[in-house]
This record gives sequence, structure tokens and C-alpha cells, in this order.
Amino acid sequence: MSTNTGMEQQAGLKAAAAATFVVFGINGLVFASWAARIPAVTQTLQITSGQMGTLLLCTAIGSLLALPTAGLVVGRIGTANTVRFAGLLAAAAGVGIAMSLSATSIPGTAVSLFFFGIGIGLWDVAQNIEGADVEHKLRRTIMPQFHAAFSGGAFVGALVGAGLSTLGVDLPLHLLVIAAVVVVVALAVPRYFLPHLATATVEGAPKPAKGPSAWRDSRTLLIGVVVLGATLTEGAGNDWIAKASVDGLATSESTGALMFALFVLAMTAMRFLGGRVIDKYGRVAVLRASMAAAAAGLGLFVLASNIWLAGIGAALWGVGAALAFPMGMSAASDDPQHSAARVSVVSTLGYISFLAGPPLLGYLGDLTGIHTALLAIMVPILVALLLAGAARPLPVGNLNAGEETHLQDRAEDPTSQHSTTTNSIAQESTKQE
Repeated sequence: MSTNTGMEQQAGLKAAAAATFVVFGINGLVFASWAARIPAVTQTLQITSGQMGTLLLCTAIGSLLALPTAGLVVGRIGTANTVRFAGLLAAAAGVGIAMSLSATSIPGTAVSLFFFGIGIGLWDVAQNIEGADVEHKLRRTIMPQFHAAFSGGAFVGALVGAGLSTLGVDLPLHLLVIAAVVVVVALAVPRYFLPHLATATVEGAPKPAKGPSAWRDSRTLLIGVVVLGATLTEGAGNDWIAKASVDGLATSESTGALMFALFVLAMTAMRFLGGRVIDKYGRVAVLRASMAAAAAGLGLFVLASNIWLAGIGAALWGVGAALAFPMGMSAASDDPQHSAARVSVVSTLGYISFLAGPPLLGYLGDLTGIHTALLAIMVPILVALLLAGAARPLPVGNLNAGEETHLQDRAEDPTSQHSTTTNSIAQESTKQE
């Protein structure tokens, strides 16, 4: 009987992992379906890059309002119901965007994008909580694959956007089809999620530190600045690389969408492979290399005189943008007792940059052209490069006895991919300056 129960639990875990993978992927597809066709939005509504930035800011405001409340929502109704609600809200907002574009209504598009941002924000937090719970119960690292699924979904969405643009399919029809897909996935897939009776906590774990103390922790704030630069790098590529290709290289809208797809493909591939690279060379070294690659790729993309060099730059930019955010989350959670508060601080700074940075680039683009405006990202990239040392793993000796015991228990667990945690922390703390 107990054997059958164990097999059922394993089957349930595998189903939950697969469902979480699908939800991450669809989330990426929805995002990219919108981002890849931003040039079509500006053309349909006859607006400038700055005005497009304002519309993107509506999405950012919606998401930023949703993020602080998402944990409470998940605690009340669980991750499955949160994804259902968020998916349906995002789908309804997608229908609103499609109808507003058909009517060439800028206010209608702005309102719809606001609610789209709320839906995507709730969806994002819920899927990450579910992913963390699945990872904990599987006792092996799987979160990077979930984020790679998001990037993979974004790549497919970018290809779909490019294909539909080439075929001359109207953006409103495109959005209506995507909305229908979201409704089906939101209603069907979360049924395989793990049960959530309340906000997830680890039994027997020490209570996490409260937020205000984390906001005063210098290491956490420095990591937050690094993540801020990294997420601005990723967000600018997601929102503006297609438009910058059209404006700066005089390419077609479909070619711009393909450039965005190349950026996302490079980022996806690096997320699938990056774990081994981090294990081999250490977090700080990989973080510095990532920021250097992002700077080089961005510079090549903007300064390239032809589409082929720009494509190489876009790919290098994507590789550089791939790992910095997850490495920042890992750095913020080095100390298990304070990880919740510190991850909250770092993720808040990251999401503010990710959501609000691209619209501000749009305003700058009105003055310089969006293609040239992307060079402004060099500043936060270089700051992140200089501060990368803040992400160095905490030495085990800096943790109290409770955390050392917690890490040692995980290190001695032969079934867990986390079994190298203690050794890797000790080794990397002396590996780099």
C-alpha cells in the first residue's frame, strides 16, 4: 500500500513538474507574441516611440501593483487558482487590446495593457512559487529549466509573430488566437499542480527576517543593483530589439521579429546550459562574463552596419542576459534564515527595472531614435559588472549553527543535486576576489 502511495506521489510530482513547465512556456509565448509585434502597434496607432513607451508603462504599472499582493493571493486561493485567474485576466485583456487596436483607440489599448500587466504579474509569481515547491519536493534543481521553458515559449512566440507579420495577418486577429490558447491552458493545466492549502513554508525552518532589515543589508542592496542592471538588459532586448532593428537597420517588421527571436533563442540555450558553467567557474566569474558579453553584444548590435553583424550582436546580447537574474536570486538566498526577505528585495528591484526601464528608453528614443537610445543600457551593465563581486557565495562560517546544519544535511543527501552546496560555497568564497 505504501509502495503504491509512493508511486502515486512520484507520478503526481512528475505531472506537476510537466504542468509547471507548460505554464512557464505559455507565459513566455504570450509575452513574446506581444513584444515581437510592437512595431505593428506603433504603426496601427500612429504613435512615436515615446508614446509607445507610455503604453508599455501601463503594463509595468499593472504588474508592479500586482507583485506585492501576489503572495497574499496565492496564500488565499493557491497557485493553481491564481494561474487560472491570472490567465483569464490576461486573456480578457488581450481581447481588449485586439478590439482597441481595431478601433485605433489609444486609451482603450492603455487600459487593456494595464490589466494585462496585472494578469502577467500574478501569473509570474504563482508559477515561480509552484516551481519552487516542485523543486523542493523533487529534491533536485529544476528551476533553471522552468525559466528556460519561458524563454523557449518566448522564442516560439517571436517566430509566430514574425511568421504572421510576413503573411500579413492583422495583429488583432493574432492576439485573439493567443487569448484563446491562454484560456484553454489556464483552465486545463493547473489541475495538475501540487495542492496548496496556504502560503508555502518549510516545516521546521527558522522564521525569515522581515523586509525592513533586508533593505538595510548592504550586500543585499548591492546584489539588487547588479540584478537591476541585468534585468534592464533583458527587458530592453525583449521590448525594443525588434523596433530598433526596423528603425536603425531599415529592416522589415518580420526581420525585426526574427532578430528578437534570435535574441531569445540565445538566451534560452544559455539558460539550459548555464548551470554547468556556473558549477565549473563560479558564480562571480560567470556573472562578470555575462555582463561583459551583454555589453559587447549590445554595442555590436547598435553599431553594426549590416543585419548579419547586428544578428551576432543580438545573440551575444541574449547570452549575456540569460543567467544574471537567476544568479542574483541564488546570491540573495545564500543564507536560508534570511533568504525570503532578501530575495524579496532583490526581485523587487529587478522587476522595477525590467518593467519600467524599457518605457523610459522609449522616451529617450524620441530624442535620439530607439536604436541609439539602447546604448544608455551600457551604464547599468558596467555598474553590474563592477559590483558582481557582491554575489560571491557566503562562506559557511558566516552562517549560524542552524544554517550550517541545514546545508550539511543537504550536502549529505545523495539523492539531491544540491549535495554540493556546502563545498561549492566554501570553494567559491576563496576562488575569486
